[in-house]
Amino acid sequence: MQVTAMTSKPRVLIVEDEDAQAEVLRYNFDREGFEVAVAVDGEEAMLAVEEQQPDLILLDWMLPGTSGITVCQRLRSRPETRAVPIIMLTARGEEGDRVRGLESGADDYVVKPFLPSELVARVRAVLRRTRPSLSEERLVCGEIVMDLATHRVSRGGKHVHLGPIEFRLLRLFMERPYRVFTREQLLDKVWGRDIHVELRTVDVHIRRLRKALGAHGDEDVIRTVRGTGYALDVDNGGG
Repeated sequence: MQVTAMTSKPRVLIVEDEDAQAEVLRYNFDREGFEVAVAVDGEEAMLAVEEQQPDLILLDWMLPGTSGITVCQRLRSRPETRAVPIIMLTARGEEGDRVRGLESGADDYVVKPFLPSELVARVRAVLRRTRPSLSEERLVCGEIVMDLATHRVSRGGKHVHLGPIEFRLLRLFMERPYRVFTREQLLDKVWGRDIHVELRTVDVHIRRLRKALGAHGDEDVIRTVRGTGYALDVDNGGG
């Protein structure tokens, strides 16, 4: 089976001093296929950038010690980090604050509270504009091709129509082919830790995914491991 990822995972540095907020962001970006690092203040952020430059920085305005505005200005003053995309996160929503944030060098400005899914979408939009090569990532497993930028899936050159849950399920399977996921793991990784749904919901969406992948008469590639869960098995068919 051919399994390829055309580009590496985009690396995001989250600079946030509130532990709960940082963990929510880390979890959601990790689930969406990003490589995630976290810094709790401005000085730690600068060190993290020096150790391994991220593809994008999520930078909280209100940080202990050095403010997010100052960190942004420092990054923009250095040739090696001048072009790194920065999205400012803040509870300050007044127009003057927005202008100040953008004038400090931020590429975008997101006011708290926000939905993690909306922030992920904003990050992808900034990366498409500033790092277009990162938006060309594809996953390939056998005849199944997933374009992570356009959310399009094809099998044998034919379009596969998937709902959002089925897309996330298939992406998880394609990133780790042959690995068996329990229903509990699928609920956690696809639906999220704070979403309470029954285990049988997983079975419903697996059936939908199977139906979509087999819409053109192709063999079933989702393997059922009785009493455990499911895996992607392109070579030998599912069952």
